[in-house]
Amino acid sequence: MRVTIRQIGNSKGVIIPASFLTETGLQDEAEMSLFNHSIIIAPVKENPRQGWFDSYHAADDEDGWDGFVALPGEEDEWEW
Repeated sequence: MRVTIRQIGNSKGVIIPASFLTETGLQDEAEMSLFNHSIIIAPVKENPRQGWFDSYHAADDEDGWDGFVALPGEEDEWEW
């Protein structure tokens, strides 16, 4: 679909058809980025870190908490 780029104050913009908004799930906010000279507009992820820790395996982490020593005076503040 070809659209007209319009002047909006000191910026420019386009009108996004309602059918596009419905299909993409865009509402009040969007994420905008550049990729290969193209503008990408995507719905905002409500919880961007959801699942980020799911693939972590403590046994494979050589820099994990094993052998952790609290600083002097902090021993009572940590719960294990």
